[in-house]
Amino acid sequence: MTQSVLHRRNVILSAFAGAASLPLALSAKAEATTQASVMSDWMSWQGGVDLVGLTNAGLSQPNLIVHLARVVHTPVGSAPAGMVLYQPEATQPPLVMGFVSSDPKVGAYFGPHIFKGTPFEAAPVLKARIAIDESAAPGRVSSKISVGKHVFEVTLEGLSDLSLVDRPVGALPFVQQGLESVASQVSLKIDGKTVSVIVPPQGMSGGPAAVWSPTGLYAR
Repeated sequence: MTQSVLHRRNVILSAFAGAASLPLALSAKAEATTQASVMSDWMSWQGGVDLVGLTNAGLSQPNLIVHLARVVHTPVGSAPAGMVLYQPEATQPPLVMGFVSSDPKVGAYFGPHIFKGTPFEAAPVLKARIAIDESAAPGRVSSKISVGKHVFEVTLEGLSDLSLVDRPVGALPFVQQGLESVASQVSLKIDGKTVSVIVPPQGMSGGPAAVWSPTGLYAR
């Protein structure tokens, strides 16, 4: 793995850490700006299962992102899609990192449009098979993604009542609206093996780190 790739990974992770800890005052200030803005780039989803976590208690920032949706709608098409990052060793490059979709055209939309101007803009696009199971909702939801040689399975249980969220531009350069249900129990399997995961107070958007989001949108 080249030094440039390692540098890009470190920049992306640093940006993620900053996104998770941005003061609420800054977000509130941004809200007044975005209310009058004209939106030109957008994505919406159905069946979102999102997890941000740490698989090692000694880590200073999350090393796992599994943000997936049953279908994501964009101006260029619709398909199962999301984002995955997994870096089990802090001194090694990630095993998996990038935007994921069954349709590479949909996956390629996110970086230059939704995440334009952030380090996520440079994240690669990976073809993947994504399955979302909401048949037991609101009690339990799960996601499964096969990407490259790896399989990630996330199950969220103990879900709260759905809440309407409306997050302004702040840590990330888009507004977010949608429905969210926060999970109190999370289980994770990677390549068929159960992996312990620590769920931080906040995820990458500034909201909860383990949520079922049956519908929502990003726009900028």
